[in-house]
Amino acid sequence: MARKPDQIVSEGEGFTEQLINVRRVSKVVKGGRIFGFSALTVVGDGNGRVGMGRGKAREVPVAVQKAMEDARRNMSKVSLKGDTIHYKIVGRHGAARVVMRPASEGTGIIAGGTMRAIFEAVGVKNVLAKVIGTTNPVNVSRATLDGLRRIRNPQETAAKRGKTVEQITG
Repeated sequence: MARKPDQIVSEGEGFTEQLINVRRVSKVVKGGRIFGFSALTVVGDGNGRVGMGRGKAREVPVAVQKAMEDARRNMSKVSLKGDTIHYKIVGRHGAARVVMRPASEGTGIIAGGTMRAIFEAVGVKNVLAKVIGTTNPVNVSRATLDGLRRIRNPQETAAKRGKTVEQITG
């Protein structure tokens, strides 16, 4: 799939940084409107760590830089099964619901633009995903991260329940 020309992808300190969305916002004051920009970015190491950030400023580059810093501060670990997720999970945030399913080798990332950027940053290479409800990039990214952060590997679940991994996985 072709990358959008305005989408920034850079490698810095071992992290993949992607710009998901930039929007122009305005504040109405007595003398007219004051325009600013809001940026949404995702940062990941391609090995299970990912973070989302938002930044606001009067200029686009400053907003993007603030968002990248925010994303690095808000990184968390995601449990992966090779290059896919362990099991089907639904992430929710606001009116956005995202359904994510593991996929076999060679499937690729079958997901919308916002989710695709997050999966690429976290290191997932094979997944099936669908957005249900609002497609607002902020809510979709938060719902995706909600689902990914709630995934537990079978070893954690087995230890928590006092069972073996075979009993958990069936």
